[in-house]
Amino acid sequence: MNETRSHATTSHEPAESGTPSPPAPSPGAAAPLRGLRVLDLATLFAGPLAATMLGDFGAEVVKVEHPRKPDPSRGHGPSKDGVGLWWKLLGRNKRTVTLDLSSPQGREVLLKLAADADVVIENFRPGTLERWGLGWEALSEANPRLVLARVTGFGQRGPYAQRPGFGTLAEAMSGFAAVTGEPDGPPTLPPFGLADSIAALSTAYAVMTALAGRAHTGRGQVVDMAIIEPMLTVLGPQPLWYDQLGYVQPRTGNRSANNAPRNTYRTADGRWVAVSTSAQSVAERVLRLVGRPEFLQEPWFATGAGRAEHAAELDEAVGGWIARHSRDEVVSAFEQAQAAVAPVYDVRDVMADPQYRALDSVTSVEDDELGTLRMQNVLFRLSETPGAIRWAGRRHGADTDAVLGGVGLSEEEIAALREAGVVR
Repeated sequence: MNETRSHATTSHEPAESGTPSPPAPSPGAAAPLRGLRVLDLATLFAGPLAATMLGDFGAEVVKVEHPRKPDPSRGHGPSKDGVGLWWKLLGRNKRTVTLDLSSPQGREVLLKLAADADVVIENFRPGTLERWGLGWEALSEANPRLVLARVTGFGQRGPYAQRPGFGTLAEAMSGFAAVTGEPDGPPTLPPFGLADSIAALSTAYAVMTALAGRAHTGRGQVVDMAIIEPMLTVLGPQPLWYDQLGYVQPRTGNRSANNAPRNTYRTADGRWVAVSTSAQSVAERVLRLVGRPEFLQEPWFATGAGRAEHAAELDEAVGGWIARHSRDEVVSAFEQAQAAVAPVYDVRDVMADPQYRALDSVTSVEDDELGTLRMQNVLFRLSETPGAIRWAGRRHGADTDAVLGGVGLSEEEIAALREAGVVR
């Protein structure tokens, strides 16, 4: 079976505004979400990334930004020639329009767009859309089949609902930070948007679930996604352990409370590898490989929990052997022994790795501002209806005239909105 995921390098035709229009999917494109229309009203990461994931598989995503305050992700991280690179990833496969939703004119235009959409994704503080006259009641009246995905730090109700919510807070409150880091060190936060990214995956799944529900009921519904909850879910059975046993998972650094050896180890050439022995058979292979088969005779070695209690002894045995060999020698020996090991990569290693290359995990995309860009490919491969990167993130408001014209606004009406500052 030939599994594929692809990217398009279709040439751009200039639009009337002087900004090239994004390439349209080819007429025979089999993208599974083709025809699905999504309005991305969200900013920064969780909501917009969910919309990106839908766009990667063919959804028609329109990114709605304030005329004078674009999505802050355009300015996050490094830029090239004044163009934010993070936005090129987050904004891919989206048409961009500007609209002041807080204005009466902006409200009317948004309702026109919503009437023609399947999904709206937003991440304003609870009550903000309602204050603008764009709450669920107004949106569902304009389009009873609409799915409204509301992504906030703490959800739409409860004592924290009105607090500002960011992924960092979810990483702290979910219990993630408490179990991350060395035992004698501080709780540790990830150096990237982990909670936002997990919430984005969850939101994309929730949207597709709500759309499946619509196929049965004929009606849309509200998705209430609190960023604190997906993080809590992926942390595993901690609430169950505490509920039944009063057990609180400790901070163990790179070690695991469930099995050993499990750690990162420094090689003779100053590099690092990670070893995992979640399976008993793998643990046995590792200890034979490093020349310490006597451990296999210990009663405690028969279970992951037992090995975890003797992690220091196992680390000394495994780490001592690894420290006498280069990284390549370690990886080769582990592979021959069918034991689980991986080199610890930074992004330079990722870009050069033959497995990532074989999967086309980092692919090339043509961009009208910066030329050829390399970025992560779509998230997974489908054998019959693959996703595609059709274009990278576009200029602020690049498609405003085309999108608003598509819902019936005349050139004169768009010009009046621009004069009033409602669009840019």
